[in-house]
Amino acid sequence: MPKLPDRVTLLGIRHHGPGSARMVAAALAAIEPELVLVEGPPEADGLVAHVSGLTPPVALLLHDESDPATAAFWPFAGFSPEWQALRWADDNAVPLRFFDLAAAATLGEEDEPDRVAIDPLGLLAEAAGFDDPERWWEDVVEHHAAADPIGLAQAVAEAMTALRDEFADHVGQRTLRREAAMRQALRKGLKDVQGPIVVVCGAWHVPALLELPTATADAALLKGLPKKKISGTWVPWSHGRLANAAGYGAGIASPGWYAHLWETAAAGDTVPRWFARACQVLRDEDLPASTASAVEAVRLADALAAMRGRPSPGLAEVSEATLAVLCGGDDTPLRLVHDRLVVGEELGMVGEGVPRSPLAADLERLQRRLRLPAAAIEKQMRLDLRKDMDRERSKLLHRLRVLDVPWGERDHTNSTGTFAEAWRVRWDPSLAVAVAAAARYGTTVEAAAEQVLRQRADDADRVAKAAEVLGRAVDCESPAAVAAARRALDRCAAAATDAAELLVALPTLASTIRYGSVRGTDPELLRSALHGLLARGAVGLPLACRNVDDDTADQLVAALDSAQDAAGLAADDDHRAVWRDALLRLVALTDAHGLPAGRATRLLWESGDLDSDSVAARLHRAVSATVGATSFVAGFLRGSAALLAADDRLFALIDNWLSGLSNEAFADALPLLRRAVGEFSTAERRTLGDRVMAGNRRAVAAPTGDWDEERAQRLAAHVRDLIGATA
Repeated sequence: MPKLPDRVTLLGIRHHGPGSARMVAAALAAIEPELVLVEGPPEADGLVAHVSGLTPPVALLLHDESDPATAAFWPFAGFSPEWQALRWADDNAVPLRFFDLAAAATLGEEDEPDRVAIDPLGLLAEAAGFDDPERWWEDVVEHHAAADPIGLAQAVAEAMTALRDEFADHVGQRTLRREAAMRQALRKGLKDVQGPIVVVCGAWHVPALLELPTATADAALLKGLPKKKISGTWVPWSHGRLANAAGYGAGIASPGWYAHLWETAAAGDTVPRWFARACQVLRDEDLPASTASAVEAVRLADALAAMRGRPSPGLAEVSEATLAVLCGGDDTPLRLVHDRLVVGEELGMVGEGVPRSPLAADLERLQRRLRLPAAAIEKQMRLDLRKDMDRERSKLLHRLRVLDVPWGERDHTNSTGTFAEAWRVRWDPSLAVAVAAAARYGTTVEAAAEQVLRQRADDADRVAKAAEVLGRAVDCESPAAVAAARRALDRCAAAATDAAELLVALPTLASTIRYGSVRGTDPELLRSALHGLLARGAVGLPLACRNVDDDTADQLVAALDSAQDAAGLAADDDHRAVWRDALLRLVALTDAHGLPAGRATRLLWESGDLDSDSVAARLHRAVSATVGATSFVAGFLRGSAALLAADDRLFALIDNWLSGLSNEAFADALPLLRRAVGEFSTAERRTLGDRVMAGNRRAVAAPTGDWDEERAQRLAAHVRDLIGATA
C-alpha cells in the first residue's frame, strides 16, 4: 500500500485542546503549507472566507434545505486547534478545505458506535501509569510548550498507530467511511498543489491516513450514501454549550480553564492570573478574597503539583487550592468560581457579512433596535406594556415563542397587573436551529409568526385550541391572525356539543380581553366571543351534568370554575346573570351528579346568590340521600375553607354527616374528600382542625388496663392509610 508523501504533515489533535492548538499554530508557522485540510464537513468550504469576521466561540451550522430542523453544529473555540488552522490560513491567504464524510450523509443519522467502546486516551494513560486520561493528556500535551511541534505530532501518531493496530477489528463502519472520505479529499489535495500540505484531524484518525489504499476501495466504502442539499452559516456559540456533552467535539468539562491556558501560555503566569481572576469573581459577589489569599493559593497549588509529580498545576490542583484557601472549604463559592471561570460565560460574535437567512437578519436587527442582546446569561426583565420600547420587546418575545424560538420564558409568579409582564431571557446558541427552521414561514419575525398563527387557526378543531391561538395572536399584535383565530373560534364553537368544551376556553379569552386594550386589539371584539361561548355553555350546563361518570364530573367542576372566573373577570352584567341562572338551574336538579352540583352550590353561596339557609337546606338534602352524598360534599368543599370555617351551621352539618358514616362508608368517601380538603391552605386546614377539636373536647378517663402495643400499631397503620400518610 503506498505511503503518504513526505510533503504531507499529519497533526493528530484533541478537539478543543489548547496544547494541540499550540502544536498546530507552531507547525503551520514552521511548514508554511500551500494547502491546509481540517477535519470537518466539506459543505462548509464556502464559509471559510468569513473567518476574519468571527469572534470565537462560534459554530458552523449546517442544515438540510428540505428540512431545516435537521441540522448539526461544529463548534470552535479560540483554543481549538481547528480554529487556529482556520485563522492561520486566513491570515496567510492559504487555501483551507474541510475534509470528512459529507454532512449530507450524516445529518439526521444516529452515530454508529464502534463495535467495542475504545478510549484511546484511557489506554495510553493507563500504559503511562495514570488513572485519569484527562490528566495524562493535560500533562503530556496541553502543558507542552510546542518547542518541537513536528516531533510531538509524530509521537502522537506513533501512539495512535499502536492502538489502531491493537483494535483494528473493533472500528465501526461509520469511522471507516469517514476515513475513506478523508483519504479521497487528501488525494485531491495532492493533485491540486505541489507544495507542503498540513492535515489537522482527530488523533484517532491519523493512522488511517498514513497510507493510501486504492481510490476504488475508498469509493466502494462511500457508495450508496444519502444525498441532500445542505445550507449553512456561522452562528455564535458559548463556553456553556461547549461544556454540554452533546454534538461534535463537545463535552469539554472546563472550556473556561482551557481558554485561560491558551491565553496565558506565552506569559507563563497561568496559575497566578487564575487565582487573581477567582478573587475578582468572589469580590464581585461581596465575598472576601484578598491578594494575600491569592498568593497563598498559588503556593498550595504548586505544592500539590509537586507532590503529585506533575509538571505544573492543573485544574485539579487549582480547584483544590481555591476550595481550601479562597472558599474556606465551602462548596458554594467554589461552584460560583466553577460556573464563571472553569466553564465560563463567553459568547462569540458573527460579523455582518456572514450569510444568514432573512429571518435571522431581521431578528438581529430587532435585537439591536430594542437593545436586547443575545446573552448567554439569564436575565430577569419586567416590561411595562404602556411604554413603547417594552411593548415592542414583549411583541418580539411572544412572536419568537410562536415560532418555537423560546428566547424568553414568561415568569407568571412575578407578573402583576394588566400592564406588566415578567420574563426570564437567555440566549442558547442552539436556538439558531429553531431560527433556521422558522425561516420557511416568512422573511421577518412578524410575518413568520403571523403565518404560523393563521395556520394554527385553520387547523384548530376544538374551542380551547382556537381560544389559545386567539390569545397568542393578541399577544403578538397580529391583526390578520386575530381575525383568523376569531373565525376559527366561531367555527369550533358552532360544532361543539359539549358544554364543558365551551366553558373551559373562557379563562383564556378573559385574560386576552384584559390585555386586549393595551395590545391595540378592540376588547369588545373579544368580549363578544366570550359572551357567545358563555351563553351557549350556560344553556347546556344542566343537561351536561346528568348521567355522567366521576371523571366527566370532575372535568365539569373544572369547567364551572373556569366559567365562574371568566364571568367575574370579563363578562358584562347581563351575561353574569345568564351564568348565575345556569348555576341555579343546576343546583335545582335532583338527578345531577353530586360533584358539579355541590360545586355550583358553593359558587352561588360565595357570590351571595344563595344565603346560608338555602345552602344548609341543600346540603341537608344531599347528606340525607343514600346515593351521591359524598360527591356533593366533595364538590361543595372544593376551593377555600374560609367561609365554611366561619359558618357554624354548615360546619356542623358536614361534621355530623362525617361522624355518622360507617367505617366502610367513610373509607369509600375518603378519596374524594381528601382531594377536596387537599386544596385548602395549611392555615385553613389548621383552622378546621381546631374547630373540630374545640367541638369535641370532653374529659376522657385514662385507661387502667395494660396497653396493647400490637393493636395500637394496627390502628395507627389504618389511620395512616386513611389519611394517605406514610409511616
